[in-house]
Amino acid sequence: MIVPEKKIEEFRANGAVVLRGYFREWVEPLRRGIEKNMASPGPFVRDYNDPVQGRFFGDYCNWQRIGEYREFLFDSPAAAIASDLMGSRTVRLFHEHVLVKEPGTSTPTPWHHDQPYYCVDGKQNCSLWLVLDPVSRESTLEFIAGSHNSGKMFRPERFNRTPLYENSDYAPLPDIDSNRGLYDILGWELESGDAVAFHFLTLHGAPGNRSATVRRRAFSSRWLGDDAAFAVREGQTSPPFPDCRLRHGDSMSGPDFPVVLPREGV
Repeated sequence: MIVPEKKIEEFRANGAVVLRGYFREWVEPLRRGIEKNMASPGPFVRDYNDPVQGRFFGDYCNWQRIGEYREFLFDSPAAAIASDLMGSRTVRLFHEHVLVKEPGTSTPTPWHHDQPYYCVDGKQNCSLWLVLDPVSRESTLEFIAGSHNSGKMFRPERFNRTPLYENSDYAPLPDIDSNRGLYDILGWELESGDAVAFHFLTLHGAPGNRSATVRRRAFSSRWLGDDAAFAVREGQTSPPFPDCRLRHGDSMSGPDFPVVLPREGV
């Protein structure tokens, strides 16, 4: 076991926990990978570039073509950490997601939770949001403690606030920013190589990058456990996985979702 039991209990109670220093040796390789990614984006890139607001770059599902991403996902402790937190023997890679906010970028990451966007159901899941630059408390990702246990699925929106699924039956998201005092909001100042682990159902969001000089580069890896099953949603999911041929309720098998743990032959 890599993660202390106290951290595992915190993850399961709050839906988010900070993990400090586990990935310091991976900071420089992932920075190189992100530079390659930004120079040659993938088909799912979202690049919000405004001369007033700065640049907010996002891309995902590039691990098969960017060696630094692939090496991190298969050789770092990330999968073993996810195994501890999820309580799962099997760990599958779901996808990676890169988010870069340049200095002075005012564009926020709106409040949301991830599972309604995803083509997966199951309680055993984990995202690791790994920061590659120091992040102040004022610019960090925030979480609503315990929100993964609400039993609700909230309507997913794109980051530009348009609905991902038209006429969705999911619940409308409450106005968290206007009522922050009603919620137990978690957030941490972070150093390069620190990470926050959170559940796919944990509500989270982030302000813009309020630093005038420091980039906010983050590499998120998404992990699936033993109970993961393919889910058909009300519209095209994000990521869309256009080549996936699984049906609703199928196990998350196939080349899109490789098993990272246990390693073959171990």
